[in-house]
Amino acid sequence: MNYIANTPAQQREMLDVCGAPSIESLFDPIPKDLRTSSLNLPEGRSEFEVLEYFRRVAGRNTGPLTLFLGGGVYDHYIPAAVDALAGRSEFFTAYTPYQPEVSQGTLQAIYEYQSSICRLTGMEVSNASLYDGGTALCEACQMAIQATGRKRIVMDGGINPVYRTMVRTYTANLSIGLEEIPASVDQDSRPQLMAAVHDDTAAVILQNPSFFGVIDDHSDIVAACHAKGALVIQSVYPIAMSVCKTPGEMGVDIVTGEGQSLGIPLSFGGPYLGFMATTRALVRKMPGRLVGRTLDRNGKEAFVLTLQAREQHIRREKATSNICTNQALCALRAHIYMALMGASGLREVAELCIAKTRYAMQRLRQIPGVEVATNRPVFNEFTIILPVDASELVNKLIERGIAPGLPLGRFYPGMDRMLLVAVTEKRTRYDIGMMAEMMETILHQERFQ
Repeated sequence: MNYIANTPAQQREMLDVCGAPSIESLFDPIPKDLRTSSLNLPEGRSEFEVLEYFRRVAGRNTGPLTLFLGGGVYDHYIPAAVDALAGRSEFFTAYTPYQPEVSQGTLQAIYEYQSSICRLTGMEVSNASLYDGGTALCEACQMAIQATGRKRIVMDGGINPVYRTMVRTYTANLSIGLEEIPASVDQDSRPQLMAAVHDDTAAVILQNPSFFGVIDDHSDIVAACHAKGALVIQSVYPIAMSVCKTPGEMGVDIVTGEGQSLGIPLSFGGPYLGFMATTRALVRKMPGRLVGRTLDRNGKEAFVLTLQAREQHIRREKATSNICTNQALCALRAHIYMALMGASGLREVAELCIAKTRYAMQRLRQIPGVEVATNRPVFNEFTIILPVDASELVNKLIERGIAPGLPLGRFYPGMDRMLLVAVTEKRTRYDIGMMAEMMETILHQERFQ
């Protein structure tokens, strides 16, 4: 029916069509404690009136926060060309490129995205993207288990706690052993990690930089794991890879990560982009899709979907994953961003992040009672120890327009006074100075009352 049933006659007609004896019977399946007696909706308004109403409501919001938040997603600058190109209708409205003869543009863009991820990570092959960094890590675990035939995963404490929870969820009802190494802000858990690797270990999961921002060279761990027949999975921050030793140089087997920092806005938590790259030896164990380059019957270059190791294709019950899509639009944004920036541009962004992070560490160290938790090299994140509860300090600074970081107490018992601070190229000396001055004022002049 194409109208609202307002009159008794209209309601009766609607009920007859539905086959229901009364209006009340329509709601029988809903438990009574979940029902509402009245929606208390206002009278209808015109489109213009509704827009004006929401503009007035939005006008009461405070100004944008100065963000020092990180923990897996980051406030990087996105060139205007990314929106302009990714918003073109031939990309923005395109569906999965099942028919290569009419999808050459989309397929070529995905192929070039894969090539960019391989160059960035130093790996040999990349797939056509996954949902986000966390699920990509989970898929890598399944990939390692299928490749080795073993059933045990060792997860380092430096992994993002959200990703750790996702891996636990994925493995909870499977016959997979999961051993987690306790978290360490200073990355001093190496002996525990190495001791946990046995002959039945399928893979060891690492993160670089760690969730706490610490940069590490995992080459020694990789060599030890390979000696015992275990694969190494490394979750990485893509922009950091432009200045850090790449996973490929360390000998890592599977690389995953969150691609949000590559031209994708924060957007209240998504959609984001999971990327995955691996060695040629493991390519047939990789989930999702790969786009390949070939020649058509006329000898012209062409792009096609290839190695679709999914359950709805030839692999059937032997499929490596049930991933049946790709984040093509997000992958396109990442590819455009990387192509615009180039190797030198990405390196410049990374170097700015490092330089501004060092400055922020210096400023915050000068506040009496504030301590930087590590002397190890960091990328654009670091942990500080406060003389007070970090969540309370964060709430007070947010009232002043600054989100100073992520309180670690919500993820780690005993870290209530620790704050994870992230500094990207968008943060200025003024921003950092204002945060430091306001933090000192709150901690000392206000006596944290």
